[in-house]
Amino acid sequence: MASDWSDNILISELSDEPALSEELSAVYDRLSPRATKHLVLNFSGVTYVSSSHLALLLRLRKRLVDSGRSMVLCSMSDQVWSVFMLTGLDRVFRTAQDPMTALATLQLESEQGLGD
Repeated sequence: MASDWSDNILISELSDEPALSEELSAVYDRLSPRATKHLVLNFSGVTYVSSSHLALLLRLRKRLVDSGRSMVLCSMSDQVWSVFMLTGLDRVFRTAQDPMTALATLQLESEQGLGD
């Protein structure tokens, strides 16, 4: 379930299927085409991602980028990270070791006016 971490940052704690697809879709729906929030996706509960998950993530990223917002993925297991590396998506998505680092990155950007 996604929750507001601050006025301009949304964080979502993800888990494996069937919740993963549902949560990614819910976050996409919550972020309107004129998104006003940055997004942190915590993958600590995810052990597997499919091509449909990757497609949902790319749609989410596009929606945020089109709105001038950022997304950071964090706490990926080795199995999930290997999928991102094999597909080249490790160069598309911003990542962080843990939620606090991801949140700090977005908070600093917001304070510097880079993502607002």
